[in-house]
Amino acid sequence: MLRRFVLLISLLLAAPALAQDKLVIFAAASLTEALSEAGAAYTNAGHPPPVFSFAASSALARQIESGAPAGLFISADEEWMDYLGMRNLIAPDSRISFLGNTLVLVTPKGQPLGVTITPNFDLAGALKGRKLALADPTGVPAGRYGRAALEFLGAWTAAEHLVVRADNVRAALTFVERKEAAAGIVYATDAALTDKVEIAGTFPADSHPSVSYPMAIIARNDSTQARAFRDFLLSDVAKSIYRKYGFAVR
Repeated sequence: MLRRFVLLISLLLAAPALAQDKLVIFAAASLTEALSEAGAAYTNAGHPPPVFSFAASSALARQIESGAPAGLFISADEEWMDYLGMRNLIAPDSRISFLGNTLVLVTPKGQPLGVTITPNFDLAGALKGRKLALADPTGVPAGRYGRAALEFLGAWTAAEHLVVRADNVRAALTFVERKEAAAGIVYATDAALTDKVEIAGTFPADSHPSVSYPMAIIARNDSTQARAFRDFLLSDVAKSIYRKYGFAVR
């Protein structure tokens, strides 16, 4: 009986250490499927399984700043990686921008807006008082890209009051899927994951900052394990997964 009690106490004491041995990856929500598949491939090759936390890059960066135990951060824009870099929270030699994406306007399936994305297009008029789903443009990359595109094209001022702000790009997509918004601005890779929306148009590449996904190791959690997984994410095996989901590989 005493031996069992000692064994139980030993296991309980070991649990936190086991948790700390896990490689935790903080990554933009738009990468959920691609990185999950890449993680599975890495595990199947005989490596310890990584643990993923997917959310808006803004939320993840702030969590890392507050001490969250991430080993690797993958952002959906350069600005949030810069944010951590200026605070000396990333290993500079590990930073690399390795993926790109395209920004699109989507509508619920079978409910077209009847607009063409051109300079000064009347998005607000097409919405007719209905909602436009957009990741929060004050901080979330997809929202910032979307706002920049609408400003460049002269459509933001008239449509701003119709915007429903979502926590991240996947939440914006969900608003459109559920027909709670008449349109939304998301990445092309997000739109490709569902048959409940259709693409109404693609925003010109020069209408917004290039959609870029940088990754870097978190300095305080730099390790052989983090370096190994970073290398895998840059491998040909991983690149084939990204391409399958529609990402541009750099």
